[in-house]
Amino acid sequence: MASGETAADRVERLDLRSVTPYVRFGTASDRYAGWIGQIYPDEYTPRVQRRTRTLAGLRFEERTVPIESVSSYFEHFDVLELDFTFYRPLLEDDGEMGPNWFVLQRYAAEAPASAQFLLKAPQAYFARVLRAGRGYEPNPRYLDADACRARFLEPARALLGDRLRGVLFEQEYQKKSETPDPGAYVADMAPFFDAVSGEAATHIELRSPHLLEPPYFDWLEDRGIGHVFSHWTWLPPLSRQWRASGERFTSSAGDAVVRLLTPLRVKYADAYALAHPFDRPVPELSETPQARAMVSDAASLALQASIRDATVVVIANNRAWGNAPALAQEVARRVLEEDARRPAQTRP
Repeated sequence: MASGETAADRVERLDLRSVTPYVRFGTASDRYAGWIGQIYPDEYTPRVQRRTRTLAGLRFEERTVPIESVSSYFEHFDVLELDFTFYRPLLEDDGEMGPNWFVLQRYAAEAPASAQFLLKAPQAYFARVLRAGRGYEPNPRYLDADACRARFLEPARALLGDRLRGVLFEQEYQKKSETPDPGAYVADMAPFFDAVSGEAATHIELRSPHLLEPPYFDWLEDRGIGHVFSHWTWLPPLSRQWRASGERFTSSAGDAVVRLLTPLRVKYADAYALAHPFDRPVPELSETPQARAMVSDAASLALQASIRDATVVVIANNRAWGNAPALAQEVARRVLEEDARRPAQTRP
């Protein structure tokens, strides 16, 4: 920090590292060419790669910078969430290194020693159903703890070491009629998480609101597993999740992950179309009462962490705002504003 520079000064130039002792900022994925001139220097422009993506009948050009850009990323953020591991484990069924192993190896080589990563666990082991053709079928590997450890958790720890801050287990939305009650649901999951714990701090994001009941949060607290406070299409607002949790952070690692993913009641494809190409805040996403509430709720969770000797890890997504770095910056501003209003003796 330059002499005389304040945390607020650093936030304004998008240095969001260690804004306060109780909050850390990062983004969901990192290689967006729309961030050139903001997070990444112009030197990456000639190296931008392009591909076409079709989503809900619309075609988009996706532009990405090379993995080496992660060194520039960590000049702005403390944490990076990587989600490519959600789609394929690190090791193949025969135990050989798969494509994602080599991608993660590149990240490990290019990132600084101070980097911290959150990895999404493969859906192969935590999705109740998987897409098959135009529909979905039951997942035969659901809650396969041995495979999860051998093909994902152990190689991830080997590649990242202490830079693996945590693992996110995300489960798809399920109708209430298709899932057991929260107590039975916990009983189904418990043996899996008993078996996979130990490689990294564990956090669960359930996308079925009816499961966010006391038996679930009691079990999380008992096992030291974190609840992911997710601002996502079909989940309740962050403030309601906080109340549902009994106003507690459940991770024994001391982290609470807050993921700002999509506006509530807005489908993925619609949010993506509004946000693309992710190079600036989009008023239809960022200048709404809901967006203001999302920022306020995220900042409130960070302040709750300061009271409870915990750390909130805020992960911003382009689809929630139009531009993830600008969203993280806005939350950081709000955190500092709220912190300044508190009596000095109550600050950490």
